[in-house]
Amino acid sequence: MDEPVIELTGVAKLFDARGVIAKALDEVDLVVRPQRFVALVGPSGCGKSTVLNLVAGLLDPSAGSVRYRGNPVERPNRRVGYMTQKDTLLPWRSVADNIGLPLELACRALGRAERHDRVEQMMELVGLAGFGRHYPSELSGGMRRRAALARMLIYEPETLLLDEPFGALDAQLKLVMQQELARLTHLRQMTVLFVTHDLTEAIALADEVAVFTRRPGRIRRLCKIDLPQPRDIVSVRFTPDFAGYHDLLWNELKEEFGTGGDA
Repeated sequence: MDEPVIELTGVAKLFDARGVIAKALDEVDLVVRPQRFVALVGPSGCGKSTVLNLVAGLLDPSAGSVRYRGNPVERPNRRVGYMTQKDTLLPWRSVADNIGLPLELACRALGRAERHDRVEQMMELVGLAGFGRHYPSELSGGMRRRAALARMLIYEPETLLLDEPFGALDAQLKLVMQQELARLTHLRQMTVLFVTHDLTEAIALADEVAVFTRRPGRIRRLCKIDLPQPRDIVSVRFTPDFAGYHDLLWNELKEEFGTGGDA
């Protein structure tokens, strides 16, 4: 069996908010293997985003261990790409310059011509060819998401950490971006850890779905989604198997929402 890419063992995380201690996570065990797409679902405030920050090396666990490729995560993890709910594009830079920013910062050995070529290839890959000279304010919400995705992918991280990346989009754009993400991660054989509040989105995209309890977050259930890959994100939702997974996972989730926890 492949060695884990991400491994959380007995992880707890405490936060001190002006002298008040809050426990976000408690005894979380999670293993993510290579080229697997794992979605995290659960009530708001249950620590899903905290898991991403721990794997990214932006936070340290209060207890337990976080490992990446077998090594403790003790500093910012440059082998992952991180995409949040906001696109964080720089408004004074063109689309091409935004996408190429990681190459400027981390790949200084690349010449200007090579950086330009890689940016052009990435814009083609995500459907932004011809928009390189535009500025973020001139793009639709879906195109801004594509630009943010391209910026994350351009330095070729082997793992993606995605925190509700499509939550602000309308239903139609969300479907388009979900299909694009599924296509790109399958094409590049990437490992993905994906936070979402949308159970349908989680099942449509993921190989496994981890259901978190209300705070302090624990993994209540880890469910393997045995649907063929690659998937058509729209049509797969109308299959009997999809409906079965949705019923199974919603039965787990609704107990957490129905017991007074954060929703």
